[in-house]
Amino acid sequence: MPERAELLVELLTEELPPRSLRALSEAFADAVGTALAKAGLAQDSARQAFATPRRLAVLVAAVLSVAKDRESELSGPSVKAPEQAVAGFARKAGVDVARLERRSTAKGEVYVAKVSVKGATLDAVLPGIVEDALKALPIPKLMRWGAGDAQFVRPVHGLVMLHGERVVRGTVLGVTASNRTQGHRFMGEGTIALRNAAEYERRLLDDGVIADFGARRAAIERQLAEAARRERGALGEHADLLDEVTALVEHPSVYLGRFDPAFLDVPQECLILTMRQNQKYFPLFDPAGRLQPKFLIVSNMQMADPRHIVSGNERVVRPRLEDARFFYDQDRKTRLEARVPQLAKVVYHGKLGSQLERVERIQLLSGRIARLLGADVALSERAAWLAKADLLTGMVGEFPELQGVMGRYYALHDGEPREVADAIEAHYRPRFAGDRLPDHPVGCVVALADKLDALQGLFGIGQVPTGDKDPFGLRRAALGVVRILVERGLPLSLDEVAGDEVKAFIFERARGYFQEQGYTANEVEAVLSLRPSRLDLVPKQLEAVRAFAGLPEAESLAAANKRIGNILKQAGSLAPAFDAALLSLPQEKDLAATFGRLRPQVDKSLSALDYTTALKALASLKAPVDAFFDKVMVMDKDPKVRDNRIGLLATLHATMNRIADLSKLAK
Repeated sequence: MPERAELLVELLTEELPPRSLRALSEAFADAVGTALAKAGLAQDSARQAFATPRRLAVLVAAVLSVAKDRESELSGPSVKAPEQAVAGFARKAGVDVARLERRSTAKGEVYVAKVSVKGATLDAVLPGIVEDALKALPIPKLMRWGAGDAQFVRPVHGLVMLHGERVVRGTVLGVTASNRTQGHRFMGEGTIALRNAAEYERRLLDDGVIADFGARRAAIERQLAEAARRERGALGEHADLLDEVTALVEHPSVYLGRFDPAFLDVPQECLILTMRQNQKYFPLFDPAGRLQPKFLIVSNMQMADPRHIVSGNERVVRPRLEDARFFYDQDRKTRLEARVPQLAKVVYHGKLGSQLERVERIQLLSGRIARLLGADVALSERAAWLAKADLLTGMVGEFPELQGVMGRYYALHDGEPREVADAIEAHYRPRFAGDRLPDHPVGCVVALADKLDALQGLFGIGQVPTGDKDPFGLRRAALGVVRILVERGLPLSLDEVAGDEVKAFIFERARGYFQEQGYTANEVEAVLSLRPSRLDLVPKQLEAVRAFAGLPEAESLAAANKRIGNILKQAGSLAPAFDAALLSLPQEKDLAATFGRLRPQVDKSLSALDYTTALKALASLKAPVDAFFDKVMVMDKDPKVRDNRIGLLATLHATMNRIADLSKLAK
């Protein structure tokens, strides 16, 4: 009977890219496990991934040494083929012609041969499985090392392929498999000879290595929280840095470092970014969110007396903080407004001119939007003029992530109005999903102008996002426009500020946005298919549609609305008007009369933006509409009667669909 045991595959390397380590580990484990399952050697889901800075590994449970033989079908020639061809197929398949069966396929009826396929052996297929899994990893750039032809993201120095207690012989990337792995570089024995695959995680832990990425991350998080609590501080947002640091250490220990409080005169965003990005430290904050002169270090060493580690890190961070202070002091020697003309030397896009030309467009558009919204025009235009000036500062040159943030500090230093300074920072918002929006009307104006200019300009030169490619972040910009208009309740008509192609693109983002807010696809489509010019009113329209859809009359009216729409399409462009004197049948008179009574109420509700009341009022049309379609022949032989009835329906249709296309609710 084939042996069944745990299988360990481990690749020992030089330091792997920290930001992609977790993804590489999971992809490697998935690829190996899936391939083993496909070969009939393992269950697809029974596996555990491991990842440290110097290793990728996977432990797969209950792997067979030899897969079971299986039956397979080989497709052969058509049943109409010559006997000689059929006999040749049977001979090649190793079966008698009499044992061939017939199968119907898309190409007609063919012969098939049922054959027994010998099960794969682990020793024969594992090296190829591992090699293929490594080749399939999402690695943007490969490297070579030594004299061989092997390529990987980092040089490979060891390979473990252990099935139970047995080494599976083979070579991957020029390295021969063994049962020998490496412990902690400084705290362990060095080389570890594994007795079996199952002891892998425990043996590494005994030698100072937490091999499981998730367990190591949790250990760091726990130590960080304890250290912050001891210092009566808070960690702030740190999830991304936590993932990166987890990929940099094998045995994490957290220590407290300090820096000179005099550096707190520098904007804290600069110090935070310096510590997080350059040094991988975790800054500590007081309960109000202000930076403390303290930071947490995640070391790869556990020491009873960590003074040397702490003092070394404190020495390293000081020059970084000095650099930040130098940039801040130097940048403030030149006013933002004096930097603006220099933007003429910075290319925005080859076909859209310089950053100065873009600033001029944003300033004009900001003034226009401010007038439309009743915001302060002078402040909006001033903020737009200065919005990109900090791109030329030393601090933003060192840390591009601080664009806008530093502009705000420098504007305040220059004595600009606070609304202008705040808008310089806020005009980039929202920078990512869930990010805060601008708080002040001036910030909203410049943020809208910035995003609409990018959309209009890049669409104008054909730089439209396709598939997953969106190098200029236009989807994010369009969603930002949607969020600002909707969540800040701004009565801006898109017709005033965007072209048709850009509006269509914004509506596509709006569809996803409103569905994420909990509205159904039909509800959203009912409203957005009318291309409402004001997105700030869409939530009220959606609530009205939802309330209407819950009425007992809704389904029948939606179906009738769809029917009316089809009639109007066939009839062509007839005006929504009718002559009451030409109405002869009781049912059409009743429909016209009922509609006449409702219309003032509906118009009043619409004027008051009370969309729910307006749609609920239309529910009273159910009975007369049903009776109309039951008894009235719209396409009468008399052209005047026919056109009048179509005019009645067109009038009705225009009013019913002022809020939403109710036909989209029809099942």
